[in-house]
Amino acid sequence: MSEMNVAVVCGGVGAARLLRGFVGLVEPDRLTAIANVGDDMVLHGLHISPDLDTIVYTLAEAVSAERGWGLEGETWQAMEMIARYSETVSGGESADDSAWDLDWFSLGDRDLGTHLFRTQAILAGASLDQVTAQIAKTWGLDLRLLPVTNDRLRTMVTTPDHGEITFQEYFVGHQHSIPVSAVRFDGAESTTPAPGVVEALENADRIVVAPSNPAVSIDPVLAVPGIRELLERRREDVVVVSPIVGGKALKGPADRLLVELGREASVVGVAEWYADVVGTVVIDDVDADHAAAIEALGLKAVVTNTIMSSPDITRALAETTLS
Repeated sequence: MSEMNVAVVCGGVGAARLLRGFVGLVEPDRLTAIANVGDDMVLHGLHISPDLDTIVYTLAEAVSAERGWGLEGETWQAMEMIARYSETVSGGESADDSAWDLDWFSLGDRDLGTHLFRTQAILAGASLDQVTAQIAKTWGLDLRLLPVTNDRLRTMVTTPDHGEITFQEYFVGHQHSIPVSAVRFDGAESTTPAPGVVEALENADRIVVAPSNPAVSIDPVLAVPGIRELLERRREDVVVVSPIVGGKALKGPADRLLVELGREASVVGVAEWYADVVGTVVIDDVDADHAAAIEALGLKAVVTNTIMSSPDITRALAETTLS
């Protein structure tokens, strides 16, 4: 069991899978996951934190294997009722028909319990980091899971045909099928890091940037004042695992977003994106030919199997990021 202090900068699915490799490898009190909250939203009056919940459910071995998010064995009766109500709306009751479009973002019945608990606790005065700690404890997790900030932070996506929309409207509502011309992080300038975030990054022997979408999963974390600057200072201790393998994203639109935002969809594009905050890029075996180009940017390139298709491979990848 490693006695290194490890901080992992996280998005959702890819980060959750890598964290599984660190659990059992790093002492729980030395492992901190710092998660993106730019995806958070309020829907049906509930505070929803998709990346935090994906990490919890994955580490608790409760996540849906088919979807990669939400809970296994979920039921959908609440959403079926919402859809039923929405389908019977005539359209004449509201000037804005979108007011009745309430079933575009699916929440399972058990998952709703998490959001109900989070929302009521926050309304009663608890902070997001306190609620997150309680949720993680309930699911039996020993690592420290922190939202990067307790303050409101929202990822906004600019599209040619739909203007500026929220990340969830882009990712879920439009199934990330529309082009993007810009991304910004609404409210970032007014946020502060949640308690424990700065200390975890400062005290870490190794800071790992998970294989999450650079533009919409990791950049929201770096947009919180002080976080990017801290990683720049610690650059030689920061390792990123590329979310791009063979020019493609294993899941989601990271490859397309890199191109749409002016980079190439490759491990070199990932290295260029992170060049100011990381010292080492871990790339997959299939991208070994790009190692020299990464090193020409002043970064180290480490080649290994990054496709986490089994627990053994996941653990080996985690070990590589530490070594």
